[in-house]
Amino acid sequence: MHHAIALDALRVLEAIKQNGSFAGAAKALFKVPSALTYTVNKLESDLQVELFNRTGQRAVLTEAGLMLLKEGEVLLDAASRIEQRVKQMESGWETKITIAKDTVIHNQLVLDVIDKFCQLEKQVEVSLFEEALGGSWDALQSQRSDIAIGVTGELPKGQYIMHEIGELEFVFAVAKTHPLANHVGKLDESLISQYPAIIVADSARYLPQRSSGLFQSRQVIRVHNMLTKIRAQASGVGVGFLPLHLIKHELESGELVVKATSLHRPPIPTFIAWRKGSKGKALAWFIEQCKLQQWL
Repeated sequence: MHHAIALDALRVLEAIKQNGSFAGAAKALFKVPSALTYTVNKLESDLQVELFNRTGQRAVLTEAGLMLLKEGEVLLDAASRIEQRVKQMESGWETKITIAKDTVIHNQLVLDVIDKFCQLEKQVEVSLFEEALGGSWDALQSQRSDIAIGVTGELPKGQYIMHEIGELEFVFAVAKTHPLANHVGKLDESLISQYPAIIVADSARYLPQRSSGLFQSRQVIRVHNMLTKIRAQASGVGVGFLPLHLIKHELESGELVVKATSLHRPPIPTFIAWRKGSKGKALAWFIEQCKLQQWL
């Protein structure tokens, strides 16, 4: 299908508007004025509208011309971005990269890394989404993500490269107003089970789902991320283990209280991971930056 409006014609209109004359636009585009006149005349003929008011000495766009250029600038910008992405792909830069962040990883830390990446001024679309428990491994295996931050637990079968970022330490914490807050001595499982347990649901879609609960409870409340779990426990809705590095503020303010229990939950090695054989300068950059970041 033939379209009257071509990118070259839109560039001519833009140059004429910016320079105020056909001669000025021709000089800016390194063309002769007659070539621009031909382009504009043909465009007006094809569209059957006048794009310039020719009564004065300056080239002034008509209302139709202004509308065409305004809408056309969107196309010019899009074309420019496509050209840039094609050039980047040839140079080894991907057009997009997707990061899966486990819910135990602080949002701001990932945003800090993304902010540094933006300073490179590469036309790479960055997608960030949150997973829980086996969800990050699931995202890698199903190729929903290029890199996963904060993966733990039994590693799925597959070809992955991993880099340990520390050990995830959990503590049993309750609201300062919760009945267990004033209990003297260790809490045993029978006492804990009398209160609702706040559990983060596994976000895995294809891999077998895991459970983060280490104790049985008469009432289970499932939430979709760790921040909601923290707020639920700080509000006294229920109890459970929480990542120590995420609740330092609540502990310092006294909003949450750590309690000793007979339940043993050792520190958990935590990793960043990506698929073997994955290539791209954006992925390589994020891997190196993630290795340098203090996550836990």
